[in-house]
Amino acid sequence: VWMTDAWQLVLYWGVLVGLGSGSMALAFAATVTNRWFVARRGLVTGILTAAGASGQLVFLPLLSWLVEDHGWRPASVTVALSALAVVPFVWLLLRDHPADVRLTPYGGEYVPRPAPARGAARRAVTVLLKAARTGPFWLLAGSFAICGATTNGLVRTHFAPAAHDHGMPLTAAAGLLAVIGVFDVVGTIASGWFTDRFSTRRLLAVYYALRGVSLLFLPMLLAPAVHPPMIFFIVFYGLDWVATVPPTIALCREQYGDDSAIVFGWVLASHQVGAAVVAFAGGVARDVFGTYDPVWYASGALCAAAALMALVIRRPRADAPALAGA
Repeated sequence: VWMTDAWQLVLYWGVLVGLGSGSMALAFAATVTNRWFVARRGLVTGILTAAGASGQLVFLPLLSWLVEDHGWRPASVTVALSALAVVPFVWLLLRDHPADVRLTPYGGEYVPRPAPARGAARRAVTVLLKAARTGPFWLLAGSFAICGATTNGLVRTHFAPAAHDHGMPLTAAAGLLAVIGVFDVVGTIASGWFTDRFSTRRLLAVYYALRGVSLLFLPMLLAPAVHPPMIFFIVFYGLDWVATVPPTIALCREQYGDDSAIVFGWVLASHQVGAAVVAFAGGVARDVFGTYDPVWYASGALCAAAALMALVIRRPRADAPALAGA
């Protein structure tokens, strides 16, 4: 809130906030799920992912009101104080391993606390190099990059400006994004439940295909006022927003075993890269063409490619070695 130059925005918001939010992202949820749960892992992953989406529901309307009436600094202070308020709860209540509180993982047997891991950075790089020699890693990374491109990079970044191009007030557009957060909670928890019961490859293919179809229709729905077809799009897109996370984590676990949380961390990095590329490319396209329409159509085609990537991921052979020992 005290910055005065553009480089400070890049440093504070881009680098420091990026590092903080990235450290608390879905790879952390994958680690927690792997350690604390054996049964219902898909459902738990969906609930943890949906918990993050609920923040969008709570904060977006509030922050848009603050920015509109009081400027961006009070909005930044609100986010900062909210993050700091969570610190005591994490410090006092969160534990690293079930053995720390003499519990067994849900649906499993008691596991002693492992010795403190050393060389975590080296292991992360080693796992990446091994995973990068396998086809499923690139299919998962590619499809999840498209997931990031079509959520954080596209809709979260450019939906409000695109709606504003068509005369919709900023607060109305932010309210629609908040509605996406409402249905994201429902869709992601349901996706976790489906992941425990159905083929993860087919689930991913369906999610990406439906997302692509909805993006192709979006240019026809943008208007100065919120109307029923736009509400339908918001509900539909919200249900699919991060429904891809539980089956993607499950596929990482299926393919890479004990190293799955680390592999998913790298797959998640591709998600963020995809989001960054499309966030920038979408703005460039808007400046060049004077409209976001080509961006929506191109993203719909990308979702079709992601659906195909999900379908061609093969199940690992029963006799295939684990990644750590490959």
